[in-house]
Amino acid sequence: MNPQALIIDDEPDILELLSMTLSAMSVDCITAENIAQAEQALNQQTFDLCLTDMRLPDGSGLDFVSMLQKRFPALPVAVISAHGNMDLAVQALKLGAFDFVSKPLKVRVLRELVSSALKLSTGKTRIKERRSRSQLLGETEVIKALRGKITKLARSQAPVYISGESGTGKELVAKLIHELGARSDKDFVPINCGAIPADLVESELFGHKKGSFTGAISDKEGLFQAAHGGTLFLDEVADLPLMMQVKLLRAIQEKMIRPVGGSEEISIDVRVLSATHKDLAASVRNGEFREDLYYRLNVIELVVPPLRQRQNDIILLAEHILNNIAAKNRISRPSFSQEAIQALNDYAFPGNVRELENILERAITWADGDVIDVDDLMLPRVEAHKSIEPTNTLITDNSANSSEILLASESDLGSQLEQQERELIKNALEETRWNKTAAAKNLGITFRALRYKLKKLNLE
Repeated sequence: MNPQALIIDDEPDILELLSMTLSAMSVDCITAENIAQAEQALNQQTFDLCLTDMRLPDGSGLDFVSMLQKRFPALPVAVISAHGNMDLAVQALKLGAFDFVSKPLKVRVLRELVSSALKLSTGKTRIKERRSRSQLLGETEVIKALRGKITKLARSQAPVYISGESGTGKELVAKLIHELGARSDKDFVPINCGAIPADLVESELFGHKKGSFTGAISDKEGLFQAAHGGTLFLDEVADLPLMMQVKLLRAIQEKMIRPVGGSEEISIDVRVLSATHKDLAASVRNGEFREDLYYRLNVIELVVPPLRQRQNDIILLAEHILNNIAAKNRISRPSFSQEAIQALNDYAFPGNVRELENILERAITWADGDVIDVDDLMLPRVEAHKSIEPTNTLITDNSANSSEILLASESDLGSQLEQQERELIKNALEETRWNKTAAAKNLGITFRALRYKLKKLNLE
C-alpha cells in the first residue's frame, strides 16, 4: 500500500502541482481546500504526511499545525509558506511542524522534504531510542527529560540551538538528534567554528574552485555539500566572523551555497544544528553575533544540563567511562574504593563529563592494584556541588567566566602534571636501562600502570 498524504491549499494550481509531484513518488494524495475538509479527511483515514498552506479560507495554518500536534503527534506536517514570509514558517516549526517549503514551489525541494518525512517510522524510532539510552547515560529526571526532548526534536527538521557549559556533551546530543531522525542514513558532519582561521571559514563551509585563492590547487567540496541529505553541526558557532554569519544566514534561508570563486549556486539539503558554551544572546547584545542569524539558528533551544545538576548519575557515568578506558587499553578494570565514590559525588565538576573522563584517565594510571582510591583521583580543591545554582537558573557572565578560569587552570595543571610524569618515567627507565618491570617498582606503580602511561605519553 502506498503512503497516504493529506494536502491542504485553496489554490487549485498548487494542489495539482503537489498531487502530481507526490503521485510520481508513489504517494497517494487526498486534497482539501480548507481546514473543515481537512478535518473531515483526518476523521475518515490515517495519513503518513500532511502538507498545509499557512493561509486558509477558514483559519490559520498555524492553528491547524497546533491542532495536529495535539491530536496526531506522530504525523509529520510540513507548511507551505509564501515567499519571504520566513517568520511564519519559523513559528510553525516551533509549534511542531516537520519542515516548510516556500512558494514558488521547487519540485526538487518538495521531493527532498517528502522523502525525509516518509522515513519517519515509529517502529524504527523506538529501536533507535533504546540504542540512544546506551549513549546518553543517566537515570536522573533532567537527563530523562533531555532524552525525551531529543526524541521529539529528531522528528522535525527545525534548526536546534544546543546550549550548555563546556564538556556537557553537546556534540553527542546533536549526533543523537541526527541518528534518531529521518536523516540518519546520511552523514553527520561536525565542525568546530572556533578552530578554523577566519580567512578559511568560507572555503571550509562552502568549498572553493581551483585558483580562487593562493593555495587553491584544485576544486574542494565544502562541509555543506559533504552533509547534503544529512546534518551539519556547527559547534562553537558564536566564534564565526560577522561577514561569514551573513553568508551562513543566506545558505540556511535559501538552501543554496556558492563556493569561493564559483559563478553558480549549488542547492543543498542540510539540517543545521548549532551549539556554543557562550551566552549567544549576550553576543547579540554586544554586536558580536547577528540577531537575524540568531533567530534562524535558535528556532528551538535545547539546554544540556551540567554534571552537577545530575549528581546521582556521576557514579553510573564513572563506571561506564572506566569500562571503556580499560577495554581500549586492554587492561583489567579496577574498581572504586568507597572513599573515591564519596569524593566523586562531592566534587562540583566545573569541566563536566569531559573533566570526569580526564580524571579517570589519570586515576587508572596511578591506581595501585585493582582499586582506585581517593588519592588516585587527584581532584582539584574547588567548592563542592552544595554551592551550585538551582536548576534552570541562567548562568551569569561572571559565573561563566569563573567556569572558564577553572577549566583553564585545570588544563594548565594537567599539562604540568603530564610533563612531570614524562620526566619521572624517562629517568626511571634510563636508570634501569629500560627494564620496565624494575622501573615500575622504582616508581611505586604497577607494571600495568606503567605500560598504560608509556602508551599515553608516546614513550613506547
